[in-house]
Amino acid sequence: MSFKFIDLFAGIGGIRIPFDELGGECVFSSEIDKFARQSYQANFGEEPKGDITLIDPADIAPFDLLLAGFPCQPFSQAGLQKGFNDTRGTLFFYIAKIIEQHQPSVVLLENVKRLKTHDKGKTFRVMTETLENLGYTVFSRVLAAKDFGVPQNRERIYIVALKHHYLFEFPIPSYKETKLGNLLEKNVDKKYTISDRLWAGHQRRKLEHKKKGNGFGYSLFNESSPYTNTISARYYKDGSEILIDQGEAENPRKITPREAARLQGFPDNYKIVVSDVQAYKQFGNSVCVPVIRKISEQLEPILNEKKLINKKAS
Repeated sequence: MSFKFIDLFAGIGGIRIPFDELGGECVFSSEIDKFARQSYQANFGEEPKGDITLIDPADIAPFDLLLAGFPCQPFSQAGLQKGFNDTRGTLFFYIAKIIEQHQPSVVLLENVKRLKTHDKGKTFRVMTETLENLGYTVFSRVLAAKDFGVPQNRERIYIVALKHHYLFEFPIPSYKETKLGNLLEKNVDKKYTISDRLWAGHQRRKLEHKKKGNGFGYSLFNESSPYTNTISARYYKDGSEILIDQGEAENPRKITPREAARLQGFPDNYKIVVSDVQAYKQFGNSVCVPVIRKISEQLEPILNEKKLINKKAS
């Protein structure tokens, strides 16, 4: 019998993919963005429920594993009280309510690296205390995509909370050499080449920043680059964080949506069914699938312990 899991703040399903590969059964998903729900539907055959704040935890089917790449909201009451009550008014509170109701064996959360230092570490401490007060042992680690064979310098914090007293070890990075050229498409449509006006603007702003003594501005990469900057949800605006050098004869180009998918480790059979703008937003907001895959492999022995499976049903 396979383990059951739920996918909260599901986005386009990046966290889900490795757990599907392990044979897990997704029994519930939730995502507020309508375009992300379209992508999820096209690739997983189900449309996630909407706003998590409107979902009664009791209406969710029993499950063993909770997945959530949740937005990092400031904790409005952090520091005034302790633990669970401090999370009220934040989206993490809704995750905590679901955990309290269902007591899953394993919780996996993903967030931006700065979550650990937000509000002088108070936010992360409150989250950890909340999970501990619900009966969990908490493990966390910042991992970089480029250390797991993906040519993107993307650092994220991963939080694993275990209900039973298991030790958890995060995966050891492979430090496999990466090269951007391995995922770039051939014969890219000219529409991805940036205009003279945008290119001039990028160069002007970079020069202005340089005069001020900072390194802000566009970043240029080529086939030999070991990795790119982090792709963000704002990439669709001007592409400045990742531009591909096309030589002196042409302006640089933006990466294509398929290249953005590859930068996050999505398989090429992942269907892109939305506009370029939405695709850039979705992949920029998503997770690096190969990092999640390595974490899932570390969790597999725990998830497949028979005593942890469907304990609600027993």
